[in-house]
Formats: sequence, structure tokens, C-alpha cells
Amino acid sequence: MTVVGLVAEIKPGERRCALTPAGARELARAGHDVVVQAGAGVGSDFSDAQYAEAGASVVDDAASVWAQAELLLKVKEPIAAEYDSLRAGLTLFTFLHLAADRPLTEALVASGTTALAYETIEDAEGRLPLLAPMSEIAGRLAGLAAAYFLQSPFGGRGVLIGGSPGVAPARVSVLGGGVVGTHAARVACGMGADVTILERSLARVRQLEERFDGRARVLMSSQAQIAETLSHSDAIIGAVLVPGAATPKLVTRAMLGLLPARSVVVDVAIDQGGCFETSTATTHDKPTYVLDGVVHYCVANMPGAVPRTSTSALTNATLPYISMLADLGLDGAIAADPGIAPGVNVRGGEVAAAALT
Repeated sequence: MTVVGLVAEIKPGERRCALTPAGARELARAGHDVVVQAGAGVGSDFSDAQYAEAGASVVDDAASVWAQAELLLKVKEPIAAEYDSLRAGLTLFTFLHLAADRPLTEALVASGTTALAYETIEDAEGRLPLLAPMSEIAGRLAGLAAAYFLQSPFGGRGVLIGGSPGVAPARVSVLGGGVVGTHAARVACGMGADVTILERSLARVRQLEERFDGRARVLMSSQAQIAETLSHSDAIIGAVLVPGAATPKLVTRAMLGLLPARSVVVDVAIDQGGCFETSTATTHDKPTYVLDGVVHYCVANMPGAVPRTSTSALTNATLPYISMLADLGLDGAIAADPGIAPGVNVRGGEVAAAALT
């Protein structure tokens, strides 16, 4: 039996939670104690009563959950106010993005907490199954954000993403043709935009060509091609991922000057530092800023805007892993599924992830 804890997220603008009542029911039925902070699911439209009916214990304060839990579930990485709750003997399972957060890395190491990152767990094919659902949602939201902030009242160029009869649509470019980029391009195409995807893997370029079948142009990515694409883009979506590592800065501040005035940058890679040199993390309360005449949207938790959908999608993906960790412990879970091992970012007071050392 493992004590599984769920705390409310306190990062600004974060309304997701790490476990649905249905997920809590599955863990309780398996004999585990599930301890939930009161209000943890409210932002995702899940009530305390639903967790209680699922067999969880609902407690009033976060400190009690942190203290009782052996396996603690979160969505976003702990922020400074939560560092004192980290301790030896605790296994933390959440999105971590440590490559862009040295203070958190140091706090985890000092505390002795074992920290597993959703974003670096792998499946048998080397894919990232726990990152995928949030990447899909973030990509779709990125397309919507580009359309929204291109409107003049929100700082943009005043271009309708789908154009109008006799008037050209917005030109939307996507850096990276992975999960985020594919879903961003899909939404932009669906709204009628003129879409270009830049991807550096030739094999992936071929896949994208087949998938979009002429609805988007797919080009090999290079610094020269990025620069050329910037010069005729109304919006550009950064969708680059290096698993577990900081994102390369593909667009420098000087290159930003190639964009038309009041164009829009959407940096979905901001969790890992961002792929634009000018990117600084923003929140849902204040999602954009203007720098060098370009509107920047760099919200670090984009799926938090649709918490009901995001919480359900996340739990669908994470619950099998949560169950393994609760049933078997970390070493047993790794033995059962070696793809969990890359998810171990910090253990025993040491950094375990190769990309962070």
C-alpha cells in the first residue's frame, strides 16, 4: 500500500490537477491510500465530494498532503514556496523541465526527494507518452493563440487568419514538425491559414508531406530557411523540443527584425527556455508583451487554459505509470517498464538525467 498525494497547483494561472476522481478511484480500489488537498480539482471542475466518493481522503491543507504522501502527484514543477515541502523519502511525479530551472534542481538535490518528470519518460519506441497529450493540446492552442493575437485590438497586425474572399489569409509558420508543431499546423490549416512547417529531419518531412497532402508546405529547416520564412510570416509558432534539455535558440533578436511589424510569436517551447532569444515566460493573466514591434505569447502552461480537458487527458496517460509506481515502487516499476528510468531526473541527492549533468 502506498500513500498517493494530490495537491492543488499554486503556480499562477494553473487550473489543472494531476489526477481525476476516476483515477483516484482506480488507485483506491487497488488498495492505496489517496490523500487529496481540498479544492485541488476545483479548477478542472472536479469537486471534493467527487474525490471523497471515489475513496480518497480530502484534507484541508497542502502541508498535510506533502507530509503524508509517499508518491506525490502534481502537474507543474514545484515553485519556491513549495521547496520546504520537499524531503527525503518522497517520490515526486510531475512535469519538471529542470533544464530551464536551476533553483528547483538544486532544491530537489538538497532535499533528497526522488523526482520523476512526465516529459522524459519513454515508451518502447522512444516516444514521450506523458508529454504527448499536453503537447497535442498546447499545439492546438498555439494555432488559436496566433489567430487571436493577430487581431488588432490585441496588438497584432489586424490580419484574419483565414482571410476573406479576394483577400489572402494569414501566413503562419511553424518551427518544428513534432507533436506540438503538427497539431499547431493542423489547427492553423483548419482555420484557412497559409501554413509553412520547418522540420530538420528528412524522414519527418516526408511523413508531414504525406499527412498534410498539400494543405501545408513542409520545408527542411536551416538558419537560412528560417530567416527567409520569417520575412513573410504574420505569425510564427516555436514548437521545438530537445527531450529533457534546454531548447536551442533558433531565432535571435536580430532575426526578429525580419518579421513584419506587429506580427505574432507563439513560443510553445518556453517551458524549456524557449526557442526565440527574445522569449520570456508569461502567464494567462498577462499572456503577451511587445518587443521590437513583435507581439510575444510565451505562456509557460498553455494547457492550463483548458483544465477540464487537460486534466482528463493527462490522467489518461499517467495513470498506468502512477499505478506501477504505487504497486511496485520505483525500482520495481523500472524493472517492469525500463522506459520509466529516463523519467528519473533526481534521486538520492544526485542529478540522474544525463541532459542535466
